[in-house]
Amino acid sequence: MTTTLSTPATSAATTEVPLWRPALTLFVVLSLVTGLAYPLVVTGVAQSVFPNEANGSLIVHEGKTVGSALIGQTFADPGHFWSRPSATGPMPYNAGNSGGSNLSPTAPALVDAVKARVEALRAADPGNTKPVPVDLVTTSASGLDPHISRAAADYQVARVARVRGLPVEKVKALVELQTEGRWLGFVGEPRVHVLKLNLALDALAAPAAVR
Repeated sequence: MTTTLSTPATSAATTEVPLWRPALTLFVVLSLVTGLAYPLVVTGVAQSVFPNEANGSLIVHEGKTVGSALIGQTFADPGHFWSRPSATGPMPYNAGNSGGSNLSPTAPALVDAVKARVEALRAADPGNTKPVPVDLVTTSASGLDPHISRAAADYQVARVARVRGLPVEKVKALVELQTEGRWLGFVGEPRVHVLKLNLALDALAAPAAVR
């Protein structure tokens, strides 16, 4: 007699999990973690610990936002200190289009631009025969530099003092006060934030007529 083994019948059919369900679940979880929770945590910490930096390092003067500590501005008035030139487009110091001119040192366009800047500096201060600091006539790689070198600030002291009718020593003292030292005492070079210097200058005395 032959015995036949049979598999017991199941009471219900096995339910299969759709292949798309784990992928969708993972997508939703990661979206909540990386797209919502993480940005909220980072933003909250930044606003609590570094509120000034998190909001753009803005400079507020007399209740008005006048610029950022990270982005330069154009000053063409001879009674103000001038910034380092910017090659960003379509306007100077455009933070949305940071970059340099990408011109080689021998490019005619760069040579002509430097000559024009030197001539503008000489025309604004004819009696100044000192060598023109390089950062006053060349652009930086970012085009956003808010600082100039101490040499560039010192070069402009006589012009600013003459235009404003101030003693040269008083303007020199203001530059000294606004000079930022090396980071940690040895990294980088002393520099001057142009916007902050000009704000201090405006607070010192109103511009006089150009003589």
